[in-house]
Amino acid sequence: MPTSKAAPRDALDHPALSESVRALARRGEVRNYRKGTLLMQEGDVGDTIYIILGGRLRVFGSDAGNDREITHGSYGPGEYVGEMSLDGGPRSASVIAVEASTCAVITRPTLEQYLTEQPAFAFELMAKLIRRARAATLSAKQLALNDVYGRLKLLLESIAEPQADGARLIGERLTHLDAARRLGCTREMVSRVMKELETGGYVETSHAGLRLLKPLPARW
Repeated sequence: MPTSKAAPRDALDHPALSESVRALARRGEVRNYRKGTLLMQEGDVGDTIYIILGGRLRVFGSDAGNDREITHGSYGPGEYVGEMSLDGGPRSASVIAVEASTCAVITRPTLEQYLTEQPAFAFELMAKLIRRARAATLSAKQLALNDVYGRLKLLLESIAEPQADGARLIGERLTHLDAARRLGCTREMVSRVMKELETGGYVETSHAGLRLLKPLPARW
């Protein structure tokens, strides 16, 4: 497994961090992780959370028997991962750095002390857990009820940001394999649908990312 190394404390100045998250991050150990570093392994027991100060982490589950993965989420600066294991149970997912990343590593005792001093943060943490539980429920519902195009449409629309020219932009690097892992389908299926959307003038790839040029059709 790739190793990490200590990072400069100025990483804590990232504007995406809320004041409460930044205050907690200051109590942790700030470390750099190379692209491809596995920060958490599904099934392991751990009691730390990682506050992302820079880069991007992917949270995923895998089926060892079929060597398949499904992505639960992709997170950048200001977010944190690992909170689901604070009950002392095994990790429910693995986490990997998809870019060179910087994180503040927070142990359970450090978090408990912070919550004692700043009890309002408990509500912020609880709200985060609720949002992610809702997202997981919606994802399961989409897998059960929607076809591949329907799931892909929902994914693209949920992460695209409006632009001044009326288009919407997906700035994060989203490969067809990344999308397939989020949707629970094959890369070939995503590639086929994306090619058809591009031919139809709905999407285009630019240096800035994937642009949605006009509203995606309800069905394909």
